[in-house]
Amino acid sequence: MDAACIFCKISGERVVIENDSAYVIYDAYPVTPFHALVIPKRHVRSFFELSENEISACCNLLHRLKALIEKEDPEVKGFNIGINDGDAAGQSVFHCHIHLIPRRTGDIENPRGGVRHIIPHRGSYREP
Repeated sequence: MDAACIFCKISGERVVIENDSAYVIYDAYPVTPFHALVIPKRHVRSFFELSENEISACCNLLHRLKALIEKEDPEVKGFNIGINDGDAAGQSVFHCHIHLIPRRTGDIENPRGGVRHIIPHRGSYREP
């Protein structure tokens, strides 16, 4: 636990679901409705520092969360799953967390390429 970390100090009232090694909260600044974060309970900066058990626990919550979101909002037709790992990748809270972002048909004009568009003008597929 890191006393200065906002994810180490999350109120139990914000927790949507949890297991022994991780928990879920809805993002305070959601990209879409029901945008949520899967957060390991142990304070680590990087996904690559997680144990196999912690990775499994996080994946278990991703599956449970997906089912919960689809039950709450039948308009959800897909998901983006993302991890910002390190300064260069845009990580702003240095406690590992996994974004699950629900997507709805038509929420953007052309979703093709999804997370490939993180770097502007590099995400479109080109013929070799």
